[in-house]
Amino acid sequence: MFKKKYTDEELVKGCTANDRKMQEHLYRRFFPAMMEMCLRRTDDREEAMSIVNNGFLRVFKKIHLYSFKGSLEGWIRRLVWHSLADHFREQQRYLHFLVFEERDAPTQGSPAQQLYAEDILRMVDELPAASAQVFRLYAIEGYSHAEVAELMGISEGTSKWHLSTARQKLRQLIHQHEMKQYAG
Repeated sequence: MFKKKYTDEELVKGCTANDRKMQEHLYRRFFPAMMEMCLRRTDDREEAMSIVNNGFLRVFKKIHLYSFKGSLEGWIRRLVWHSLADHFREQQRYLHFLVFEERDAPTQGSPAQQLYAEDILRMVDELPAASAQVFRLYAIEGYSHAEVAELMGISEGTSKWHLSTARQKLRQLIHQHEMKQYAG
């Protein structure tokens, strides 16, 4: 299909200039990883495709802001992740998406279901620093445990442990929030 492989700098400059060919190269290069990230959060391919395309729309609108600090893929991943989070926020499943495993999901109509992303993020700030950082990278920014481990200089197992600890502590904080709501 495409024979030439462009550098990140060439892609960014071309996309900043609104060059459709460069936009297509960027899209085709990063689409598989972004689609895989979205499919980890939803089983519906059409839903995942819509999220990825909304994410790339953000990428093309903000490409002029990319400053070559960190990887281009990481920057794109964050923007697509924000589209993913927006999608679930709109669907009122954001809390489940960030914190809960299927077996722990809050019941319909519970105070935990009414928490907003800002509430959850304030609770994340109350976590131990390393667990909070792993939670942000994995659950919010969409990095894999291998990527988190590399970024933080820890093992994948330690990343998984921190995520589990963060989720457990967040469930406790949410439970405390529910008790205050029921008492108040």
